[in-house]
Amino acid sequence: MMFAVASMTAVAQEALNWANFKRYDAQNKEIATSGVYPEVVLLGNSITEGWPAANPQFFTDHPEIVGRGISGQTTYQMLLRFRSDVVDLKPKIVVINGGTNDIALNSGAYDEDKTFANIVSMVDIAKANGIQPVLSTLLPAEGFSWRPEVTDAMEKIQSLNGRIKSYAVEKGIFFVDYFTPLVNSDHTGMTPGFANDTPGVHPNSAGYDVMEVILLGVLKQVR
Repeated sequence: MMFAVASMTAVAQEALNWANFKRYDAQNKEIATSGVYPEVVLLGNSITEGWPAANPQFFTDHPEIVGRGISGQTTYQMLLRFRSDVVDLKPKIVVINGGTNDIALNSGAYDEDKTFANIVSMVDIAKANGIQPVLSTLLPAEGFSWRPEVTDAMEKIQSLNGRIKSYAVEKGIFFVDYFTPLVNSDHTGMTPGFANDTPGVHPNSAGYDVMEVILLGVLKQVR
């Protein structure tokens, strides 16, 4: 009986923390305590999470930018933690990059309408809290090593990217295009020289170099 109760409690705790709310808990508390809030929050998945490790100098040179990426997360999880990892940090700008893991089936069957709706909801929350949203494309990815059954990744990525861009243009939202400079010449995946894995999903240092130039250019316009 006690084992059953303990098992149920563990399952309940795991379900409650599905969005991994505590991933940046200590860093967020430190920011709140200091009263020195970031100007820009980068919200995303492993592509965002891996950025500081691959190119730490970028964040040293730009301490006003903080990353809040969690590996494996989908837009559903990003939406759930948007308040704790974005709103509560009181940034002026949030750059939203999500959807890759939705397509990789990390939260179950992929539904473009629902993924897009999650992104729109994050934009709505940002605007309601006086935060300027910046939308970005998903990066090119031929496929996913952990999900080989997904054989149409690029088709889905380009479809969602087109929808995000159209929405950004319609609503006057600033937009970061990471896809175009990172895609290979035949548009079947990420250029190998910019990829840290095979098939390319995560950028290497050179890939992040390209992303940084584009991001800083857009942030300059936003400011």
